[in-house]
Amino acid sequence: MGRQFDVYGLDTPCIDLNLNLKDLPQKNHGALVTDLSWQGGGKVSSGLVACARLGGKCAAGGVLGDDVYGRFCYADFVRHGINVDDMVLHKNEATHFSIVVSDQKTQSRTILFKKGTIPKLLESEVDWNKIKNSKYLFIADTSELTRKTVDFARENGTEIFIDADFYSDALKEMIPKIDVFIGSEFVFDGLFPEHKEKGLEKLEEECKEISASGPKIVVFTFGEKGCVGYSKEGFFVLPAFSVDVVDTVGAGDVFHGAFLAQLLKGQSVMECARAASAVSAIKCTRIGGRAGIPNSETLQKFLDTGEIDYTEIDERVNFYRRGLEHV
Repeated sequence: MGRQFDVYGLDTPCIDLNLNLKDLPQKNHGALVTDLSWQGGGKVSSGLVACARLGGKCAAGGVLGDDVYGRFCYADFVRHGINVDDMVLHKNEATHFSIVVSDQKTQSRTILFKKGTIPKLLESEVDWNKIKNSKYLFIADTSELTRKTVDFARENGTEIFIDADFYSDALKEMIPKIDVFIGSEFVFDGLFPEHKEKGLEKLEEECKEISASGPKIVVFTFGEKGCVGYSKEGFFVLPAFSVDVVDTVGAGDVFHGAFLAQLLKGQSVMECARAASAVSAIKCTRIGGRAGIPNSETLQKFLDTGEIDYTEIDERVNFYRRGLEHV
């Protein structure tokens, strides 16, 4: 019997005000904003959007405030076909808000975060049936509630997919329960501090060590240097795609969602990583974490030819420039 959803993700979504500058101003100086965009944010949230854009059937659980920011985030899930039946909107509470400043000179970003007033997701607010009826549980933290959902998912045959962006002892303890482990460069450095100067082609043993502890698939991402991975199919190293970078915010988030979407299509682990790298690269050519996420047709053309068709992407860019007007 098939499952209702491909992916169920748990997150506390936020809204990003994305600003793009040619260069960051010095102290007591100003700078011209070259582009502005309102987009939803959150590691799992943006990952789900990428997965849904590429054909995944997704559901999201979490908490939002019933303010204009929260309603925007909620509507953006719906716009991408993501089920949010159990997303909790708290009345008279504020949604998390970020100002994300990217500058063209350094191709880096600065994030200013304003914590909202929304309470944490309660165990009673989790749709446990959706977890049981999904192929994958998509997580990005190691909170007590997340650990409970992981145990429940494993008991019911739902596989665990983690976006591991920050290292902690709790993350290390959770690794044996993970099926698909995708870690950032920061996590790699935390797990293997003595090995962080090694070239990517020499990281096979480290990947095998993580896999031996539980995960069937292990991938580490290293930004512009590329990524490495290991599974029963073997070890691989992939370079990053070269594109004209506008904004790197959300690059990792969409990598994870795209990887999961390709995995659901039955592609090899290396093919999943190559497609995910391509989606991440395309996203980086436009402002914000979601506007530049390609659909399957745009992705395939890029993989085949190296060319990016911006026809549909730039419609998204224009939509998000006027984002709050759509609430």
